[in-house]
Amino acid sequence: MSYFIRLSTHFKFDDAIDRVTRALQTEGFGILTDIDVKATLKEKLDVNFKKYRILGACNPSFAYKAFQVEDQIGIMMPCNVTVIEQDNGHVDISIMDPTTAFNVIENEALQPFAQELKSRLERCLTYLEE
Repeated sequence: MSYFIRLSTHFKFDDAIDRVTRALQTEGFGILTDIDVKATLKEKLDVNFKKYRILGACNPSFAYKAFQVEDQIGIMMPCNVTVIEQDNGHVDISIMDPTTAFNVIENEALQPFAQELKSRLERCLTYLEE
């Protein structure tokens, strides 16, 4: 079982960021965090790294409902999305699979939330398919 869902694209890196952000918004997600891994590694370690961003996406209505069921669920939030420029020129967009992540929580009431989140996140990737 994989812990992420991936789409490999021919988009330019910045275009991929814009597209995935818009796709997430279409499904009710906002970006809470945006970590530029390349810039951070350059600043902190003075190393060169490929273009790599981690977007922390959250759907507030789903988050609120999940908090009502499991108050420690914040440990698993937000849903991370990575955008990575590969050596072959492709840009991979990967999204955390919430059903896999939520399996570690022993609360069956969360499973419907996880499945609905997964469906919405998978739809986000279908909006991006070329």
